[in-house]
Amino acid sequence: MRRVVLVHTVAGLVPVFQDLAKGLPGDVKVSNIVDESLLEDAIGAGALTPSVNRRVVDHVLSAADSGAVAVLATCSSIGPAVEIASQLVGVPVLRVDEPMASTAVESGRRIGVLATVPSTLNPTVDLLRRCARSLEKDVELVPVLKDEAFTAIRSGDGARHDELIGEALLQLALQVDAIVLAQASMARVVATLEPGALSVPVFSSPSSGMARLASVLAEAAVAAPA
Repeated sequence: MRRVVLVHTVAGLVPVFQDLAKGLPGDVKVSNIVDESLLEDAIGAGALTPSVNRRVVDHVLSAADSGAVAVLATCSSIGPAVEIASQLVGVPVLRVDEPMASTAVESGRRIGVLATVPSTLNPTVDLLRRCARSLEKDVELVPVLKDEAFTAIRSGDGARHDELIGEALLQLALQVDAIVLAQASMARVVATLEPGALSVPVFSSPSSGMARLASVLAEAAVAAPA
């Protein structure tokens, strides 16, 4: 069996990715590392700190040392630290949001970016800008921060969070060609809206990130010596 390791900063997303892992090659076993302090500290500081960067790198190194053939980080907030870690190991280390960003940049010129915390909004905007440059696309980004939604979900009011995100999606859809959800936890809200309520595509990271991981693993299996 080949082992892959998923690094999470939100324990509640583990079941989401376990379900998506059914699409990985049959010889793959998924292990999870959950460290909620990474996101908590990034939110508290408003950005990644040297300490958070080091701990992300430590988790990726630990995963590689355990024999993992690939590592996927499921949190956009720690994306820049994941890129640092990718330079230090000999296995693929993936950002869950990179495939989403590339697809969104290809989909339209004016792209909305919805987030509930600055620590996730800023890395996502930066990633989209870099993707646009690499693809030679001229895009205009419209960042929207709904911090009151984060306050609601942190207090346990998931319904209020979903209501605020739903309203923000409907408003933003009137202004842009596509919407990027900076946090995987918001993806469920799209399914609660009336069919046809959103006239633009909405991109989230879990499905596309896991599809990229599946592709990397399939390519590695083909390239492996018989």
